[in-house]
Amino acid sequence: MSASLSPYLVPVYDLMHRPGELRERVLEFDVPEQLGESVVAVTQGSPIRIGLRLEGLHDGVLVTGEVDATADGECVRCLDPVELPVEVEFQELFAYSEDEAFDFAIRDDHVNLESVVRDAVVLALPFQPVCRPDCPGLDPVTGEKLASGTDRRASEGTDPRWAALEGFRPDTE
Repeated sequence: MSASLSPYLVPVYDLMHRPGELRERVLEFDVPEQLGESVVAVTQGSPIRIGLRLEGLHDGVLVTGEVDATADGECVRCLDPVELPVEVEFQELFAYSEDEAFDFAIRDDHVNLESVVRDAVVLALPFQPVCRPDCPGLDPVTGEKLASGTDRRASEGTDPRWAALEGFRPDTE
């Protein structure tokens, strides 16, 4: 994707070298590329909203943002589809110079928020998403989805590795 067409580019020419200047903006667009590669991700084409606060400083422009999006995936317990809200904040300084002391720099009077937003969103995604906290998951023997409140009973047969302990009874004294 060409950087000139990126929806993550924000012009800051009116804030540059003007310490104390403040602007607020809201970016709303469809995600051009999927955010996340795991069991859950913000899929390409999903709407994303980024509320921004841009502050001019002596060294650069401080960007504070709040990202709102929706991630799609599947429950790691029962494999049902899940839709999770993603609400994450970030703050980053975009420097005027491309000095090694700063991670990000202003280029062509713009800040490019793509990597900042991507990092914030991906780190906010759950590693093991569930449809609900008490999801019983799948039956380990049959593979069928367990109903809520179903007891998980040990299988009828005893694992042969535990057979030696069947006769063990601890002393009650």
